[in-house]
Amino acid sequence: MKITSLRDLPLDTAPPRDLWPQIAAQIAPSATDTARVPGAAGRMVRMRWLAAAAAVGFLAIGMWVDRSFLPHAKVDGGGQSLITQATPGAAATVDVAYVSDPRYQRQRAALLDSLQARLNALPPGTRAKVLASLDTIGKAKQDLESALGKNPGNALLQELLVNTYQDEMRVLADVHNASTAGEGI
Repeated sequence: MKITSLRDLPLDTAPPRDLWPQIAAQIAPSATDTARVPGAAGRMVRMRWLAAAAAVGFLAIGMWVDRSFLPHAKVDGGGQSLITQATPGAAATVDVAYVSDPRYQRQRAALLDSLQARLNALPPGTRAKVLASLDTIGKAKQDLESALGKNPGNALLQELLVNTYQDEMRVLADVHNASTAGEGI
């Protein structure tokens, strides 16, 4: 009889001898080990508690240093990011605004100035899609900036915001190029 699967094996076959007594003897500590194990185990438990307490202490010190000594970003009325010192004892909140490159600001403003005229040159279906895209991008920018205000060190949110700025510029540039060349988007 050829066995090709575990299902082909008989279910009622017992092993030739009982292996459990040998396994239990190897697992059970010997008489000399029992005197050492509680002390060694106790030291290991104490070391683990000390390591956990040290980690919590270092975390608390790091948070205290961050809130007390490191500068935090504040935004002035013109949308420029300023670095200000957090006052000790006060809850530190961070207002986030990313100072954009002046060249980016000029290009974006120029594209937005000519946007309405260029949208009017597009077919109604395309115009609706472009406006929906710009609206979605605007909402995404607001959501990301709000989330970054709560968690300014989040690198993923920062990258998503930069990508959103780039997406907006791509849409504006595509509208500009499409209406100039008389092509669709």
